[in-house]
Amino acid sequence: MKPEMGSRFAVYGLGLMLVISSATARAASPSVEQALKLLPIQKDVDFDRPEGDQIAKCKISARRLDGHVGWIVESPEGTILRRFVDTNSDNVVDQWSYFKDGLEVYRDSDKNYNGKADQYRWFHTAGGRWGLDENEDGKIDSWKAISAEEVTAEVIAALATRDAKRFARLVLTPAELESLGLGEAKAEQLAEKIKPLLSEFKDLAARQKIVTNSTRWLQFSGNRPGIVPAGTDGSSKDIHVYENVVAVVQTGERHGQVQIGTLVRVGERWRVIDVPEPDLDGQTELVASGFFFRASPTNRPKAPTSGPSEAAQELLAQLETLDKAAADATKPEEQAKLNARRANLLEQIAEQAKGPEDRSMWLRQLADMVSAAVQQGTYPEGVERLETLLDKLEESKADKDLVPYVTFRKMTAEYGQKLLAKNPDFAKIQTEWIECLEKYVADYPNSPDSAEAMLQLAMTEEFAGREEEAKKWYERITKSFPNAPAAKKAVGAHARLESVGKQITLRGKNPSGGVIDLAKYRGKVVLIQYWATWCEPCKTDMATIKELLRKYGNAGFSVIGVNLDTRLKELSDFLTENRLPWPQIFEEGGLDSRPANELGILTVPTMILIDQQGKVVNRNIQVAELDREVKKLLR
Repeated sequence: MKPEMGSRFAVYGLGLMLVISSATARAASPSVEQALKLLPIQKDVDFDRPEGDQIAKCKISARRLDGHVGWIVESPEGTILRRFVDTNSDNVVDQWSYFKDGLEVYRDSDKNYNGKADQYRWFHTAGGRWGLDENEDGKIDSWKAISAEEVTAEVIAALATRDAKRFARLVLTPAELESLGLGEAKAEQLAEKIKPLLSEFKDLAARQKIVTNSTRWLQFSGNRPGIVPAGTDGSSKDIHVYENVVAVVQTGERHGQVQIGTLVRVGERWRVIDVPEPDLDGQTELVASGFFFRASPTNRPKAPTSGPSEAAQELLAQLETLDKAAADATKPEEQAKLNARRANLLEQIAEQAKGPEDRSMWLRQLADMVSAAVQQGTYPEGVERLETLLDKLEESKADKDLVPYVTFRKMTAEYGQKLLAKNPDFAKIQTEWIECLEKYVADYPNSPDSAEAMLQLAMTEEFAGREEEAKKWYERITKSFPNAPAAKKAVGAHARLESVGKQITLRGKNPSGGVIDLAKYRGKVVLIQYWATWCEPCKTDMATIKELLRKYGNAGFSVIGVNLDTRLKELSDFLTENRLPWPQIFEEGGLDSRPANELGILTVPTMILIDQQGKVVNRNIQVAELDREVKKLLR
């Protein structure tokens, strides 16, 4: 039942805020136009803004959201655009959320309930920043959470606007330094290093002319983060750091980079301990250095010295044109020619790279592009191209990690090409694929791609019903590659295979931003359906599930859907045409999303039946078994 609410708009602090009052229930609801006039307090937010005739087609409705009262603004297609919520039941909105493509990307919050926002958060595709505004003036005073990538973007913004306060919010503070647990000598050295940072930044901002208001942050560049283990130089804690971090920027048509230096993690924040050093078009040399991982002068590696040369920029421009042409091409012959030219260009760019890391990056991109094109059937000669590349790499022995990388892409390209052949012998192809995977794991046991190869082997064993063998592969992945993406799936899959008779956890967001928690269904028989709109058997099963819900719903049977589409719009469009009488969990990522990985879901449909104690009765129940099993449990 929807809450009855009236509404009015009032001015509080910095801007408009929506006020909800049950005492004015007869008043007209706020219009869509009024609700869409509300804007985020922070300006760098990319969110959906309907225009023109689209505004009139949008709709606003009063809802109860996780026990709170609020307003939801939706597009004509039913995608959420805005959400305004009263979280403390005082009839005043204190949380304003803005959405992009159906996902919440930004939120203003009034945590002390005085009518002024004091916290700002970014979500999903917008990142993970969390800013605090103690004096409620609309400006962030400190960061509660900010990633290393976002720190570099903030440094560039501070330089571009010559905003020393913005830079100061990123610098390691004396209190944070003390919390790191460094040894006495190292702590004193770092304290001396950060003491003059603010004055040095002010001086740099005043005189530098490289980073301007028109400069755009493009990307974060840095090797993987490292850990300084407790005990090093007398430290009492592990310290997470990035060394030699670079921000890649663009000003007009010119590319450049800004050396950020070393970043240190304190809780959920990454902190700066160096003054940035801008460089544009190779005007100065960016010297590799580091506070924690400093190499000896004779062995210190060289950092990239400049942006791309003029010749490389010309090749990059040609590549961009070819990428677009290949995406627009429809004839297989035309696609194959364009992909061959793209491969040639990528190899030329790699040859002109100024350092081994840049060369490796471009050759990896070449292998990825060719392998994908082969599997799509748009570059039949791609396997030969990868074989030629492998021969060159093995002969040069320049980068030992490139050979296993390209080998795995060649394997997957060959496998995909065989599946696309006319009248393929699937049993033979699968047997050969398993042999290739096993050989790859044996030849390259430490290659990151071995984690994916092991996952493919585990899945094959599970689908063949050899579950004990599958569990061995899942265990090997988590032991050998605990931080690999495949490990998340492996941990979940192993837990799923062991789940019968045990309680499991399932908690996730619904399309409106609310939370669905399996724990709240205790006392009921619950069917969990993992599905996607592109899965026809899933949709066929829904007719039976609806009938069972009508038949046993009042007796204590419930259903939770977990949608594994990659985009929320696909789910929203389906639900608009096909109303389902049970809640849906959706989090981006499809089969690689968090809800899918937590139980290692490998395919859809997958259905799990839970009893009244929250324990798994059947971890892969078929629709034909449901009526009998549900009836048995409800007795």
